[in-house]
Amino acid sequence: MTRIDLSSLIKAYDVRGTVPDQLSPDVARAIGAAFARVVVLPEAEGGARASVVVGHDMRESGPGLVEAFASGLTDAGVDVVRIGLCSTDGLYFASGSLGVPGAMFTASHNPAVYNGIKLCRAGARPVGQDTGLADVRDLAGDYLGEGLPEPVAADARGALADRDMLDDYADFLRGLVDLSGIRPLKVVVDAGNGMGGYTVPAVLGTGSGLPPLPLDVVPLYFELDGSFPNHEANPLEPANLRDLQAAVVEHDADLGLAFDGDADRCFVVDEHGDPVSPSAITALVGLREVAKEKREQGGGRPVVIHNLITSRAVPDLLQAAGAETVRTRVGHSFIKAQMAEHQAVFGGEHSAHYYFRDFFFADTGMLAAMHVLAALGSQPHPLSALADAYQPYVASGEINSRVADVPAARARVVEAYVTQQGAGPVTTDELDGLTVSHWDATPQWWFNLRASNTEPLLRLNVEAADEDIMEKVRDDVLSLVRAADGTETEEQA
Repeated sequence: MTRIDLSSLIKAYDVRGTVPDQLSPDVARAIGAAFARVVVLPEAEGGARASVVVGHDMRESGPGLVEAFASGLTDAGVDVVRIGLCSTDGLYFASGSLGVPGAMFTASHNPAVYNGIKLCRAGARPVGQDTGLADVRDLAGDYLGEGLPEPVAADARGALADRDMLDDYADFLRGLVDLSGIRPLKVVVDAGNGMGGYTVPAVLGTGSGLPPLPLDVVPLYFELDGSFPNHEANPLEPANLRDLQAAVVEHDADLGLAFDGDADRCFVVDEHGDPVSPSAITALVGLREVAKEKREQGGGRPVVIHNLITSRAVPDLLQAAGAETVRTRVGHSFIKAQMAEHQAVFGGEHSAHYYFRDFFFADTGMLAAMHVLAALGSQPHPLSALADAYQPYVASGEINSRVADVPAARARVVEAYVTQQGAGPVTTDELDGLTVSHWDATPQWWFNLRASNTEPLLRLNVEAADEDIMEKVRDDVLSLVRAADGTETEEQA
């Protein structure tokens, strides 16, 4: 059998590549056919008609790829509900509310030449490397090498239907966080020409026919444009926040919000235009969700998930509030799996992905933004003062080093910090990469060093109780990583 290798297109979490050389209509059709047989048809219960909900972002290649993907599904006997333009969390809402698997065509913050697919099972449950995506990749590769299966009989062919779910999505989110009674706030929103320009007017405005909120929204780059003419739609890159930061100061706004291309991530800046760390947002929102759960359930220890490179402030604050915290690997499929396993009320990542039990255990930047607005608007202090309580430590941000020999670079760090204990006694773990911690002694610091799954990169995150110690540990680890084999580039997020 001849199998086309799709490993450069279908990665651990999703499908992503350039159009049309990596992701063409033929490839999309094969992935749709494979998704039908690996995930959709086996999930259909009791002979029920199988169905999939499909949406796309503002990229020009989206509609054509959706059409091809849908044909792979309908030829296999699966009905397809097309919801058209949507954010990724809008697709998760559709999958969760309709109770069917879903496919979102997006490449998030990647440039216009890219597109991709985020797949989920019914109820917005994740499809990752270990939960079906590897099987979809292999079967789609077989289909591309050997040809697609014959379509089912005409009377068994799947049907196509179109449905607009934006209003339902907006109404659902409004029901989770009540913003009607907050003090008036001015908020600048940078949509980056992505799907936030579609969802923000519906949820925070009156675009879906909902009552007005006490919000004065100043829009930046709300025009949907998959060529991203103003800046890359990746709010974790500091250069992409500059316009938002300037506009917050110019308009004397209370805060700023930046969404990525598919609007599932949200980044926050305070009234001075200074970024609020995603760890601080994780703590802020997590505490709100824990308090809500305790009110509604009369006690208990609600669970909050955080990945291993969020600030130590997150477990400290949440545990002090009576929550149980669970530390996980980096990556949305791991977070979502732990969310479901522990019935966690909330989960947060350093990358500004925020997950909610009340949102099908899926991530939604919009709901996180609404919690920030509610927290800010329910008290008199500015966001900078509010955020200070949630970010007491100093972090390096994620620093990527491109090295010639990843194992050798990692080994140098292990030798210096673990074998020789050059910085004193430490604790270590390998949950995801190498974490070395001196947090239970003085001075307090920890770092995590992780290898990229797809590139010769080592990713470093350092946190300490003060800036001098953070910089010392950061610089020392980087010197070990970059010694001998000549680091080519550095990228910091």
